[in-house]
Amino acid sequence: MEPGRRDSLALLTDLYQFTMAYGYWRAGRQREPAEFELFFRRCPFQGGFALSAGLGECLAFLRGFRLRPPEIEYLQSVLPSTMEKAFFDYLRTVDASEITVSSAPEGSIVFATVPLLQVKGPLLVVQLLETTLLSLVNYASLVATNAARFRMLAGPDKKLLELGLRRAQGPDGGLSASKYSYIGGFDWTSNVLAGKLYGVPVRGTVAHSYIMSFTSLAEVQPRTLKPLDGDEPVDFLPLAESWLRQVCQTLQVPHDRVNHGELAAFMSYAIAFPHNFYGLVDTYSIMGSGIPNFCAVALALNQLGYRAVGIRVDSGDLGKQAREIRQVLRTCSAAFQVPWFATIPIAVSNDVSERSLEELMQEGNEIDMIGIGTNLVTCPLQPSLGCVYKLVKVNGCSKLKLTEDEEKMTIPGSKVVYRLYAATADGGVGLLAIVISRVLGRRWE
Repeated sequence: MEPGRRDSLALLTDLYQFTMAYGYWRAGRQREPAEFELFFRRCPFQGGFALSAGLGECLAFLRGFRLRPPEIEYLQSVLPSTMEKAFFDYLRTVDASEITVSSAPEGSIVFATVPLLQVKGPLLVVQLLETTLLSLVNYASLVATNAARFRMLAGPDKKLLELGLRRAQGPDGGLSASKYSYIGGFDWTSNVLAGKLYGVPVRGTVAHSYIMSFTSLAEVQPRTLKPLDGDEPVDFLPLAESWLRQVCQTLQVPHDRVNHGELAAFMSYAIAFPHNFYGLVDTYSIMGSGIPNFCAVALALNQLGYRAVGIRVDSGDLGKQAREIRQVLRTCSAAFQVPWFATIPIAVSNDVSERSLEELMQEGNEIDMIGIGTNLVTCPLQPSLGCVYKLVKVNGCSKLKLTEDEEKMTIPGSKVVYRLYAATADGGVGLLAIVISRVLGRRWE
């Protein structure tokens, strides 16, 4: 949710919520005790679970829920003029101070038909909350679940970076994706504002535009770098060029085919960030230019006491290239007697999806970090979680929705949710949610 919008969220709803509210008020039923439940009917992505998310935003919304004079005036302008003025006077007194919410903990596993939120309070108010609560929970839970699926495919040891801001559905979607991807198991985000607002760790280095902006070594300014444990600056260019000749000879790569603009970009970045040198190696030719240039600059830094922190590939067959790069790093490590060089982290990105990630993990790889954007934040395999918000009790009377569509029938009455844990055949732990309706004494699993 974009910062600063919470104050106006009372109008982030469907108009029929206010027409129903007027109907309740006109019949004198506005304060009848009522209970609604928010849940989804089917687990997303054809899976067996979802992650509950959005609770924090829901509670912030409830704490600030009220209709201010400008909002009341707007409602009067769009609702039928026959509505009594006293109703709008009543809306000025409405807030969420009498609302109670029971919820699954943020980030916990939830299942179909099991309530994510149970909302109790005066009928008119709990009705007005419906659309906003659904909006705050639906996408949050969907993207958190999507992130968890990527985490499960990647396993516990791979680092995952969310970088979907530029592909998200607007700034609100981008912020939500960064926050809830972190809840779903990602390690970092590229989104600086999400880092500031939510404390999500941020990461970022360079893009291809930075590499392409350099043409020759003459553009490297400044040229000098102080050794980590020294005072006298060293001219970095001849040092890196010397290492490039040795690397090309070791790797049997033609020295005259290495792109000097790329080398200049790597040198410039290394001088600016000697403790955090990261090479984006696929701007021109990965094995013919990017990797030799990276190794030369990284070895020059090593001679001055610094360590390069990583390599990134953003195109092509990611698994194959990561294996080839790792072999080169091992070769250089052995040839130049630099043990840590063989373990430099390799990061990949390039429209990574569930399917491509699964293939990467099945074939084996040398990848340490994976950047995922579009297929994480847009949830293309399922665009909506499909949460609903249904009345289950009003004025002490349990409510059941009967319909010709069996899936849309509701379970009446207040619920109690139990979670049972049991060992599975593979030695893990299985989780089963059981919902018991107090009114019927029936059980749904």
